[in-house]
Amino acid sequence: MDDHRMILGALTEWIRNVANDIDVVETVASWPELMTSAKFPVDVVLLDLDLKDNIPISVKLATLKSANVKTVLMSAYSDPNVVREALASGALGYVVKSEDAAMIAEAIRSAVAGESFISAELDLALNTTEGSGGPKLSAQERRVMALYGAGEPVKSVAYKLGISDETAKSYLKRIREKYRLAGYDVGTKVALRKRAIADGILLHND
Repeated sequence: MDDHRMILGALTEWIRNVANDIDVVETVASWPELMTSAKFPVDVVLLDLDLKDNIPISVKLATLKSANVKTVLMSAYSDPNVVREALASGALGYVVKSEDAAMIAEAIRSAVAGESFISAELDLALNTTEGSGGPKLSAQERRVMALYGAGEPVKSVAYKLGISDETAKSYLKRIREKYRLAGYDVGTKVALRKRAIADGILLHND
């Protein structure tokens, strides 16, 4: 468990460094520790799916849901079937451990707001493509793409959406990755703008 605690500590620092608005109130390395914590229940639990404790994830999610706790799952792997099952059981978010800290923080914020959030790779696996041929973007991703595609600089996009510059950059990276996985190159601002118009995210005003 020691190496697990070490990773846990690093992750906690990681989140604290990128998200001043998220208060990490407790860090525990096992399910029993969470259940017996004096701080429990909390608003959101970032739950490691890879804990080898033989407690079904559906049981954990049901327990957390009954305590009015929202859950974001984190795992080293991204099996679409596992994700579907987790989301069907009540998880609001699912991130892989290789995600940027900013994205993990965003998943926690989405859970607080009652919105679902999953990583780009998983999103593509779960929802191959929408009718337009583009990947499935979250509401916030669509907002970032629309503002940036309309010519706003990153700083302005961040300011208008009430997020940090770093988070806005992470969103753009994530949007580009989703399109890349769907077979579209939106590496330049012009290409991203054209794609935003083609997918109905940005209205053509010309």
